[in-house]
Amino acid sequence: MRITKMETALVDLPLPEPLRTAIHEIKNVCCFLLTLHTDSGLTGEGYGFSFQMNRLKAIRDFTLSLENLVIGRDPHDVEKIWADIQRALNFYGQAGVAVLATNPIDLACWDLIGKAAGQPLYRLFGACRDRVPVYASGGLWLSSDCEALAREARSFRAQNFRAMKLRLGSPRWQDDIARVEAVRDAIGPDIALMVDANQGLNEARALRLGRELERFDLVWYEEPLPTWCDAGHRALAQALDVPLASGETEYTAQGIRRMVEHAGIDIMMPDLQRMGGYTEMRRACQYLAVREVPVSPHIFTEHSLHIVASSPNATWCEHMPWFSALFAEEMTIDADGMVALPDRPGIGFTFDPNKFDKYRLA
Repeated sequence: MRITKMETALVDLPLPEPLRTAIHEIKNVCCFLLTLHTDSGLTGEGYGFSFQMNRLKAIRDFTLSLENLVIGRDPHDVEKIWADIQRALNFYGQAGVAVLATNPIDLACWDLIGKAAGQPLYRLFGACRDRVPVYASGGLWLSSDCEALAREARSFRAQNFRAMKLRLGSPRWQDDIARVEAVRDAIGPDIALMVDANQGLNEARALRLGRELERFDLVWYEEPLPTWCDAGHRALAQALDVPLASGETEYTAQGIRRMVEHAGIDIMMPDLQRMGGYTEMRRACQYLAVREVPVSPHIFTEHSLHIVASSPNATWCEHMPWFSALFAEEMTIDADGMVALPDRPGIGFTFDPNKFDKYRLA
C-alpha cells in the first residue's frame, strides 16, 4: 500500500455563543482536514485546528510543504515518516507550526494502518479497556454567571456525565470560589469536579485560590500558571494538597519530560496535536507510565479515546463536542458516564462532508 495523494479542506465551525476563559475569547473553531489516498483504495483521515482561520491556513500550507516526504510511502512506515519529517523541519524547531503540521499526516497514517488491519487503533496499540470515563468539558465557561453554571451542571448530570470541568480565572478569587460552590451545590458530592484556570494566574493568585479550593474534593486544579513556569508549579505542588494538572501546550514527549522532571505536575495532559500525532503521543504516554504519572489527554475526544483505552496510566478522557460536526459517527455516554470504543477499523470516526460542507472554505 502506497500513499498517492494528499487532499485537504478548511472548515470554519461556529459556536452557539462566544466562550471565555482566563486568556481566551472563542467564537469559532477552525479545522484543517487531511485525507491521504492510497493505491489500495483505502483512505486515512486526520485533522488539526486553530481559533483563527488565517493562522490555520499557515499550518495547512506547512503540511502541504511536506508532500514530497509522504507521497509514495507505505503508511505502515509511520515511525520513519515521522522521523523524516522532524529531521526535515529541524531548521524550524521541534515545536509550534512544525509539529502542528505533522499531526494530520501522522493521524491519517495510523487511520490507514488500522483500516488495513481491520482493527480499531486502541487494539493495535494494545488495549487495556474498551470503555473509558469521560468528563464534560464543553461548558461551564468563565463567561457564565453562577446561576447559568448551576443550570448547565445539572444538564451535564442529566446527560449521564459523572464528571465535569469548570473554568476559573476571575479577577477576584472570591468570585471563583462562588462559582465552584454553585456547581458543587448543583451536582452534589458524588460527581467528580475539575477546575481549569487556563494559565491565567500568577503565583500569588494561584496559591491563594488553590488553598481555598482544597475543601471541594477536586480531581485536579488545572493550569494555574503558564506552562513554562516550572519553579512556580513546583512551589504550588509543595504547598497544596489538591493535585495539579498541566501539559496541554507542551510540544512532543521532550516537553512533557521537562515538566515531569522540573515542574512537579501530578497529572499530565498531553495534546495530540502538539505531540504531532499518535506516534509521539504514545511515546509520551509510555514515558509517563514508566514514571507512574497519570495521563488525561487534552480534547480531540474521538481520537483521544484510543489513547485512554490503550494507556494503563490514563484516567479521564476530555469530552469536547466542538469537533462532532466533522464526523458521520457519534459518541454515546452510557449510564456510568463512559464511552465505548468504536469497533470500526482505524480511528473509527470518518469525515462527513454532508455535515460540514456549509462551513467549508472554498
